[in-house]
Amino acid sequence: MGGSPAPVKWGQTLATSAVLETAVQAQIREQRRALKEMLAQPLADIAVASRAAWGDRERLGTVLAAAIQTISYCKFMYALRPDGIQISDNFTQTGRDAGDYGRDRSARPYMREAVPASGFLLSQAYISMRVKRPSLTAIQLVRDDSGHVLGFIGADFDLRDLPLTRELADESRSWRQIKGDPSIRGTVFHQSRTDSQMDLHFDTVLSVIEELVLDHGIFHCKLHLSSSRATVWLMEDPYRYRLLDMAGLIQPDICLTFPLHDYPADALIPAERIREILLTIKRLRFVDETFYLRSATLNIFNGMIALTFSCDGTHYLAWDEFLAKGDAFWVGGASL
Repeated sequence: MGGSPAPVKWGQTLATSAVLETAVQAQIREQRRALKEMLAQPLADIAVASRAAWGDRERLGTVLAAAIQTISYCKFMYALRPDGIQISDNFTQTGRDAGDYGRDRSARPYMREAVPASGFLLSQAYISMRVKRPSLTAIQLVRDDSGHVLGFIGADFDLRDLPLTRELADESRSWRQIKGDPSIRGTVFHQSRTDSQMDLHFDTVLSVIEELVLDHGIFHCKLHLSSSRATVWLMEDPYRYRLLDMAGLIQPDICLTFPLHDYPADALIPAERIREILLTIKRLRFVDETFYLRSATLNIFNGMIALTFSCDGTHYLAWDEFLAKGDAFWVGGASL
């Protein structure tokens, strides 16, 4: 499409942020679909088995004690009246706990959702009261032979115990804008950029960073432009970051302390574009004295650039889109 790109509107809600939500939500829906397939029929069978014992605490307990063994990853199983009052003990894989008998569960998240016509509900995840961990509950409606509602069977699950594929979702490379601290945004016109130590030695710093990225295995780097430091992650040791202050960033021989590493073939950012990206970051630092860049991050594997400006707004975008946007794009949208 022709024409200049529209300038950033600081504070707008971008449609691209919904792209990420859609991708993540799609994966959540798929995991929940798999859980429903695993749990719906076993819970339906347990509901049928519990009909004859309903209202008899001991007989119902015998049914539930046997039933929980058929769902090995279930943490707790219990029976409830239609109003959410527990009419059985809690049953676990190793025994029973009478402490919750008579407990009112009507205010718990899983009891506040509408049970579908099928009679089976898989709740949204919530934080458990006991161990403060992400959990979910399956609720199965129990009816007598005439169709009258007797109550519910509840089955609690700790998310970490569930047998799911747990495949990682691909990170979105669409442009996203995240609003910052309102108190900073509200005073942005009362501030202006002051030269930091990194500003005064930018060319040396950028050359050192370029060398570390291209030849020493740095794959993720965050430049703290206002506070004159950098945090870097190495392919040789990806679980720990290194903090480089100005004493290191202005000494090219700091590179001697990092192992040599070929630029990875599977990086999404081409090696020959690293300098251009760094020079563009430098330019955005000085492009406006009120709306200036405070920090910038690049990751060569996901191909993303992150930019945090003086108004505390942060942008995430693909490296090529970052390079394609001229200075007018950023400064033109500098109004709150």
